[in-house]
Amino acid sequence: MSASSLPPSQTLVSRKVSKTLISRSSLLGIGDLSSGIWNGNLLPCNARRNRRCRRIRVIRNASGDQSVQTAIPAVAVSSSSSLDSSSIASNIQFHAEFTPSFSPKDFGLPKAYQATSLSVRDSLIKNLNETYEHYEKINGKEACYLSMEFLQGRALLNAVGNLELTGAYAEALKQLGHDLESVAEQEPDAALGNGGLGRLASCFLDSLASLDYPAWGYGLRYKYGLFHQRMTKDGQEEVAESWLEMGNPWEIVRYDVTYPVKFYGKVVEGLDGRKRWVGGEDIDAVAYDVPIPGYKTKTTLGLRLWSTKVPAEDFDLQAFNAGDHSKAIEGQTNAEKICYVLYPGDESVEGKILRLKQQYTLCSASLQDIIARFERRSGDVVNWEEFPSKVAVQMNDTHPTLTVAYTNHTVLPEALEKWSLEIMQKLLPRHVEIIERIDEELIGKLVTEYGTEDIELLEKKISEMRILENSPFPASVAPLFIKPEVKEEKAEETAISADGEAKSTENKIMNEELTEGNGPEVQNLESSEIKATTDEPKQNEKEEKAKVPEIQLPKTVRMANLCVVAGHAVNGVAEIHSDIVKNEVFNDFYKLWPEKFQNKTNGVTPRRWMRFCNPGLSGIITKWLGTEDWILNTEKLAELRQFSENEELHAEWISAKRSNKLKLVSFIKEKTGYVVSPDAMFDIQVKRIHEYKRQLLNILGIVYRYKKMKEMSSEERNAEFVPRVCILGGKAFATYVQAKRIVKLVNDVGAVINHDPDIGDLLKVIFVPNYNVSVAELLIPASELSQHISTAGMEASGTSNMKFAMNGCVLIGTLDGANVEIREEVGEENFFLFGAQAHEIAGLRKERAEGKFEPDPRFEEAKEFILSGAFGKYDYSSLLGSLEGNVGYGRGDYFLVGKDFPSYIECQQEVDAAYRDQKRWTKMSIMNTAGSYKFSSDRTIHEYARDIWGIHPAHLS
Repeated sequence: MSASSLPPSQTLVSRKVSKTLISRSSLLGIGDLSSGIWNGNLLPCNARRNRRCRRIRVIRNASGDQSVQTAIPAVAVSSSSSLDSSSIASNIQFHAEFTPSFSPKDFGLPKAYQATSLSVRDSLIKNLNETYEHYEKINGKEACYLSMEFLQGRALLNAVGNLELTGAYAEALKQLGHDLESVAEQEPDAALGNGGLGRLASCFLDSLASLDYPAWGYGLRYKYGLFHQRMTKDGQEEVAESWLEMGNPWEIVRYDVTYPVKFYGKVVEGLDGRKRWVGGEDIDAVAYDVPIPGYKTKTTLGLRLWSTKVPAEDFDLQAFNAGDHSKAIEGQTNAEKICYVLYPGDESVEGKILRLKQQYTLCSASLQDIIARFERRSGDVVNWEEFPSKVAVQMNDTHPTLTVAYTNHTVLPEALEKWSLEIMQKLLPRHVEIIERIDEELIGKLVTEYGTEDIELLEKKISEMRILENSPFPASVAPLFIKPEVKEEKAEETAISADGEAKSTENKIMNEELTEGNGPEVQNLESSEIKATTDEPKQNEKEEKAKVPEIQLPKTVRMANLCVVAGHAVNGVAEIHSDIVKNEVFNDFYKLWPEKFQNKTNGVTPRRWMRFCNPGLSGIITKWLGTEDWILNTEKLAELRQFSENEELHAEWISAKRSNKLKLVSFIKEKTGYVVSPDAMFDIQVKRIHEYKRQLLNILGIVYRYKKMKEMSSEERNAEFVPRVCILGGKAFATYVQAKRIVKLVNDVGAVINHDPDIGDLLKVIFVPNYNVSVAELLIPASELSQHISTAGMEASGTSNMKFAMNGCVLIGTLDGANVEIREEVGEENFFLFGAQAHEIAGLRKERAEGKFEPDPRFEEAKEFILSGAFGKYDYSSLLGSLEGNVGYGRGDYFLVGKDFPSYIECQQEVDAAYRDQKRWTKMSIMNTAGSYKFSSDRTIHEYARDIWGIHPAHLS
């Protein structure tokens, strides 16, 4: 949906989006507020600085000088379909000799990887140039996808696969003494993301390219990523990622595509009445482009990553020569650290400022790039009325907040970002002025909507919905909320109830605040003391009141509210999640603008997550369907249902799964030292470590299972339990203490169980360190059971559940996120369901708070076994204490582990029974693959393109 075609009812926001889009001065940051909230200093123009204003130029030859390119053998100047292994080998040798990163005589695996990647990149650059030259000619509408994360994984095998050159490159490398798989393993994962947010963004770019949609991706080029996870005896250890240490052969630096980004400074008003943002700290954002090839198409899109720096003149040579080296490089350090780390710790003020700088850098540089491209395509006459018909901008969550379309990815309070108003005023002073105006117009809209008859209701709605939390009302509406003066004696009298108890909410809050260690302890007064106080002289009363400190709630900017108010579309990422967004998280906004809200269930690319990571199973599917069309048209996977009981297919299916399991056995041995049996069930839970994802429930279930085994004879346990390898993986955020305790517990439990001779291969527990895309590409094809066990109503969607199902893995899970839709598609009988449902959660928490919860004895037994020291000397009372009590921060089992534990272990018994019947299990596996057809990111992208972006495929001949 373009801004110009929005319904008239969206009076506050969507009709004004067009004002944002049509005003060049507002977009470049030299506007004023005279014509509405949308004219503003959003992006500092270089015209206000001494440095020249740099704009993107038409990319005629992204690979460099034409004379150089013509000297490159075959690959760079031929279509991929005409390439043979000899010409590819020649091109690889060319890069090994003339674009070297290693010693001349060396052609080991690292150098072979670099040369091979550069050879592939030649083809990608040629296609990238032709793609965007085609877009320049047709001048159609394009989508711009902004995300703080792009978790791509390795590029080599994906690129040659999409170019249909896997066989040719394999043969070429064989001629040169290497094999393609070994060469590909030299590539580090690009450290540009962490979890599902980044993997989804990368899937979307793959689908956009494969479906020929005109688009750009925008992100940041993180030097050290989130972190590299190491496991020690003390648990998780974080070290910097080293993915750029030997360069990145896939990126193309664009020194001519550089934009200024401003922080701090002040806002001044000129003689013309226009406001300008001047002074402060200036940095440059430099573009690095990564080509994203489509599958069986020449369309190759660009992922533009911004790196930050300052020019050489900002190096203080005088300070350096005077010996003040830190001062000399201060500007460069401040600029470069913006792109050092993904999600830097924000416990400190400095950390908060750095995060805000990251988000603003992405927004500012990307918008300047988008605007420059629009201006260039417009030629001599730029008509800003056409901007909404040429550009659609999508935000992947609130991290980069803009006035465009917004995808919500969470219902968790900590992920619905709020920024300190004080920090934002210092860092982005002009933006705060604009946000204040948006907030004021929103309040005006709410006054019109709710009227002034019920002032208390109006005040409540404004407090809940406004963007600026805990800020004074703007002058335009403040008189509405002035309460009439009440005589002091009357006010004092109403502060005391009939039974003599103090009822002042303010006093109650003050007591709670002060007794929690924020000041001197204040006890509640007895009625006699209150009576005595009221009899004191008024002067004493005033003195006492003056001594009571005023409570100041923090003033914040609610970024999610800003996204909803200022955006023209808001979508959730699964049906249940979108319902929660509409009915709970943003219910008041939904009532105000129901037409803004949509659902776009996530999807994953079947190329990387099926065709390339699981070639054995993919070949079987192609054989039985009689076509490879399912790779671009996953609806064809549903046809597998007709073969779900075919014994020949069963035999082939089991063989492919075992082959993948054997690869994983080798990987586990290499990374952990543990030897596991391929005959056991591979039970996997891999995702970001978080209490709501309930890895703690999983490990408690494993502990209970192990305890029961130890209480049985060998014969009994072999009859009762199916052999399992329980595999967990994921990163805990560096400052998330409870998550890191969970990681340590998993490792401690594994260390005991894996060395227990009584148990042997009946149960193994493996924690896979440094889980990333490449590890997932090994784990997922080998999986047989996958756990998606978050507290119902707390997972937005999930995408790993889709990848597991697509690869024939059976899921155990709650009715949360996309699990609901997956279960519908694969069939209830092919999904192991347990646990409370989303609509029950609030009531269950209320019961817990009232002390009505009775824990299951089996739950208590598992906790006590851990606390007994069975898994080492570490004190897990702080971790398990979160499951105790009824209320309180970090208490009361907020994520309902105890409530769902009985249902969970009983469901696991059903899993054991089903796995014993391999014919039944194999049918369930086939039905999961068949039912996964809906969860392709191709389907999701078609829906975004149709319903939100208004873009169409632009086929490249």
